[in-house]
Amino acid sequence: MEETEGGLQFHPMEQFTLKPLFGGDTIHWYTPTNATLWMAIAALVILFLLVIGTARRAIVPSRSQSIGELAYGFVHTMVEDVTGREGLRYFPYIMTLFMFIVVANFLGMIPTSFSATSQFAVTIPLALMVFFAVTLLGFYKHGIGFLKLFWVSQAPLILRPVLAVIEVISYFVRPVSHSIRLAGNIMAGHAVIEVFATFGGVALIAPVSLIGIVAMFGMDVLVSFVQAYVFTILTCVYLKDALHPGH
Repeated sequence: MEETEGGLQFHPMEQFTLKPLFGGDTIHWYTPTNATLWMAIAALVILFLLVIGTARRAIVPSRSQSIGELAYGFVHTMVEDVTGREGLRYFPYIMTLFMFIVVANFLGMIPTSFSATSQFAVTIPLALMVFFAVTLLGFYKHGIGFLKLFWVSQAPLILRPVLAVIEVISYFVRPVSHSIRLAGNIMAGHAVIEVFATFGGVALIAPVSLIGIVAMFGMDVLVSFVQAYVFTILTCVYLKDALHPGH
């Protein structure tokens, strides 16, 4: 926040700026950045929860074991309900996706941290991996029969070509909506909190600003989980299409 003659000036989007870890201003594809750091921290947290925390399994579980078991059961049920038992063989990949996204989202709520999932450079590769994986799986399992996914056989014959074009377009838009939804929601929540925090320096409205920060922080915690859930369940839906194409 800056206070000038024209009033308060704030830059809520500065918190999403990628910065090299070891100085300098130039970022190459191999440059470690603040996003790289917090993704690595997310991986370590997941390692602790799901590997180290459950290594000594007990009848009365520890906190880390309880969290790991809850996450495992939650995602396992999701995959089975959406894709059927056939989809459970792909459970490890979907579990990895969910845990990475939800942990990265929650780590981004820590003050002075960096929200890696607010970056399209992170969410777009995640969405593209899902898109290419399910597409290749669909053709591997069904061959040219996978194209039945785009042919709405229940519709009147005259409408089927038009609907097929719409289905193809919507299919290729999947990675765009998949990635933008996650990054956009995480970015928006953090930006609003920054705006409320900026007005906290103004004495007259500081109490209102504090209430707004608390409310938005609570909302952002919910959004962090919901967006991980949405990304994961959409992945399950796309996997179901690959396993069972056709309308």
